[in-house]
Amino acid sequence: MKNYKINKNRILSAWILTPCFLLLTSVLHSQQVMQLNLQRTIDLANDSSLQAFRNENMYLAGYWEYRTFKANRLPSLTLNTTPAEYYRDITKRYDSGQNIDVYRSQRSFSAYGNLAIRQNLDLTGGTFFIDSELGFMRNFGETTFNQFTTIPIRIGYQQSLIGYNAFRWEKKIEPLKYEKVKKEFIYNMEQVSETVTEYFFALAMAQAEFQLAKDNVMSSDTLYRIGTQRHKIASISQADLLTLKLDFVNAQNTLQNKSTALKRAMSALATYLNLDRNTEIKLDLPNRSGDLIISIDEALLFARQNNPDYLNLKQKILEGERNVDKTKKESRFNASISASLGYNQSAYKFKDVYTDPTRQELISVSVSIPLIDWGVRKGKYNMARNDLNVLRISARQDEISLEEEVIMTVNEFNIQQNMIASAEEALDLSVLAYEQTRQRFIIGKADINSLTLSLNRQQEAQRNYISALQNYWLNYYKIRKLTLHDFETGVSLSDGFEYKF
Repeated sequence: MKNYKINKNRILSAWILTPCFLLLTSVLHSQQVMQLNLQRTIDLANDSSLQAFRNENMYLAGYWEYRTFKANRLPSLTLNTTPAEYYRDITKRYDSGQNIDVYRSQRSFSAYGNLAIRQNLDLTGGTFFIDSELGFMRNFGETTFNQFTTIPIRIGYQQSLIGYNAFRWEKKIEPLKYEKVKKEFIYNMEQVSETVTEYFFALAMAQAEFQLAKDNVMSSDTLYRIGTQRHKIASISQADLLTLKLDFVNAQNTLQNKSTALKRAMSALATYLNLDRNTEIKLDLPNRSGDLIISIDEALLFARQNNPDYLNLKQKILEGERNVDKTKKESRFNASISASLGYNQSAYKFKDVYTDPTRQELISVSVSIPLIDWGVRKGKYNMARNDLNVLRISARQDEISLEEEVIMTVNEFNIQQNMIASAEEALDLSVLAYEQTRQRFIIGKADINSLTLSLNRQQEAQRNYISALQNYWLNYYKIRKLTLHDFETGVSLSDGFEYKF
């Protein structure tokens, strides 16, 4: 009867476990497995992550803005036309024969075209143009007739006389803005590298702790079984046996918690890399990058040359100086000049409209002088000047903060060299110490407290080692981000950007 119960239990277990095993096998086969190291993870992030797509489109927006600026410096050819315009209305006209105003019906059809070439001049801030016009009008009613008008060629120039030259300031600011956009793109790429490094080591820590928890379950189970046998021969007390059982139960609970944390960290990294969330990722921990020591003076030099924040501060100061220049010159008076020289003609037939054109000349000077504005323009000028002073002070404060960040990051990176070496040595010693303590416990020469303490030290050494690696690589990519310089190869990242794109 006893054998029957055992066989029955085995049959029931088989019926229950077989579908679960098949389901687990199906999930594992459907789940994509990917082996990643740190460099491969960074490459995937900069190629496929949503942040990488956002960075690329931000760069393209700045690129096309700069292309628009360059195009505005080139001659433009524009066709302005009204191909058809029909007009019908009752309008008031003066009748000279009767010396009265009368209402008359009026109908007309007209068409107009203008072809113009314009060139903006950075030196003077004016616009030079050459254009040609052709117009046609047909009147309907008691007297129907056609009439053409033309300007075969006209040359002109328009210029503001207040002294503010918007084109000259654009020529200073726009190239700087584009240089900032390029370096912001590289900066954001390095920011992606820094962010994905955090995800990478979060998963690495979760995998290490999961493996430690799994090993701890197996070890606790073995020790509990050994403790049970030793308790039977009164080699250990009941309290020590209960402690071993408690350690085994706690190890099982810890394993479940670490399994959940592992899934969460793996899903977070897969989502950031724009992969399927169910992708199983296995990581290869990196080593430190040799004995790389970075000079603080070199890091500060490259940061001042390449960091987009410096360019942004320079751009803000230039824009502030532009506003001061504009408000200062506009506070006096507004004046502009427009001059043109050409020919025009009108005729009832198209063949005559270009015959014997008459000379057309136009010179126009407009001046606006503020007589009483209660200090409005002077106030705008003083506001712009004070804003510029604030910008300069803020820029200096930001420069100091950025320099401090570079110095602190470089110092931390250089210190991490020794910390990783110490963490490696501590990990090796903790593993060896735990194994020896475990063997001594098995043969009855160590108590449970010594074993637990040794296990905790091993787990702590594992965490410290991964944390040291994480801090090292985070500082490494942060330095690259702040300086846009690869200190391993000695190549500027902005130079690589120019070559690549």
